[in-house]
Amino acid sequence: MKIIIPMAGMGTRLRPFTLTTPKPFIKLAGKSILQRLIEKLIAVSKNTVTEVGFIIGNFPQNIIDDIHSLGNKYNFKVNIFYQQEALGTAHAIYQAKDMLSDEVIVAFADTLFDADFEIDNSADVIIWTKKVSNPQLYGVVVKQNDVITSFYEKPKQFISDEAIIGIYYFKNVALLHTKIENIINNNLRENNEYQLTNALQMLLDDNLLFKSQNVDEWLDCGNKDLLINTTSHLLNTNQFQTSDKIVLTDTVIIKPVFIADNVKIINSVIGPNVSIESNSTLMNVIVKNSIILSNSIIRNIVIENSMIGNNVFVNKIPKSLELGDYDKI
Repeated sequence: MKIIIPMAGMGTRLRPFTLTTPKPFIKLAGKSILQRLIEKLIAVSKNTVTEVGFIIGNFPQNIIDDIHSLGNKYNFKVNIFYQQEALGTAHAIYQAKDMLSDEVIVAFADTLFDADFEIDNSADVIIWTKKVSNPQLYGVVVKQNDVITSFYEKPKQFISDEAIIGIYYFKNVALLHTKIENIINNNLRENNEYQLTNALQMLLDDNLLFKSQNVDEWLDCGNKDLLINTTSHLLNTNQFQTSDKIVLTDTVIIKPVFIADNVKIINSVIGPNVSIESNSTLMNVIVKNSIILSNSIIRNIVIENSMIGNNVFVNKIPKSLELGDYDKI
């Protein structure tokens, strides 16, 4: 099994956090979004994942090093591809054309999920879905029994409540490669972009067998509030061990929380639903339902529903916060 992960986007909905850290590398309770996604994909794959292709933008060398570290950790070959222009989802996948053969999962890097299934490789294509209450905001699939007969992008009238979460399985991805190449060679664009949905429609028109598999949870990581909600879900559904390399002085911890190595907390109340990354210091604070990234110093504040980046200094600002890396208040 091979995996292709397009992640060249600018992460504009998560600025200022993504000005210095690409969105897939933001940490949620000790692991990056990308690492968590890869772990989930490996878990649902019947066959061993041997290669992962990462489609990236102009990322710094330390991020590329982190990608190779994931390959070493999970024992797969790393392939790096570049998408220099934002020309759509099909165009992004096409940059990995050297991997477009055999079995492939395509997974966009801003989505996490919980699922208790293995891939049903009786189908030619599987689109992973989740039932939602507001399907007009998403692409949706229409089915007869388990077979997908059509799909629609953000339908104004109710057609289906099974939203497409952005993860796809192809038994023979070379067929997708042919369709994408046709779209690009003939300059078939929508809103000036080459869309994956158009390639999928061509495959459906060729009578390939499409099925959907429903995930138990769909955890969107698109903006600050969604990241906080996703972190809260992770904390409440997983057993996290607080690091033994922390200093707690006159502090109350209200679980669930995640506290990484070398964190110092003094005269504070932390939790519930708080994630604190390594080497941060908190003094005289009350924090709940929030994310604090690495190497930050937080003093004399009460915060809730907040996200604080790396290398931030905050003192005496009691409010809901969104502070990017290296901010000082």
